[in-house]
Amino acid sequence: MQSNLIIKVYTDGSCHTKQLNGAWASIIFIGNDKTILSGVEFDTTHNRMELQAVIKAVAYLKELDLTGNSIDIYSDSQYVVNLMQRKEKLKNRHFITNKGTPVQNVDLVKMLISQIETFQLNFIKVKAHQKDGDLNNREVDKIVRQLVRKALIK
Repeated sequence: MQSNLIIKVYTDGSCHTKQLNGAWASIIFIGNDKTILSGVEFDTTHNRMELQAVIKAVAYLKELDLTGNSIDIYSDSQYVVNLMQRKEKLKNRHFITNKGTPVQNVDLVKMLISQIETFQLNFIKVKAHQKDGDLNNREVDKIVRQLVRKALIK
């Protein structure tokens, strides 16, 4: 395992709300090396795609045995970024809402919380879709929007 590497991950997810076709993407920088991961899913939601982008990126870094490093994750999703603050409450309540039902996306939420507890993940909130914003955030956004458009054609 290589340690002390600078690892930055830019994630995004998107979904066509009527057709429920979605896509997720991650741009991973390990030092100066850049890797893009992406996927398309059907019968999904926007938040599931946002979660999936982070989960897939961290799983990829685990495969490379790079999880001993600090990983900066840039996301425009308040839902994803705020999981760090909510994780103890969610776990203490066994992922059950005040209404007695499982939290939305419980499968992915549990997976991401497991990753948060296993790896050194630092979540950084970025503004979404800003023309003068972060170039990597804009690139990952373009990737997911293209994938969603392609999925609608099929």
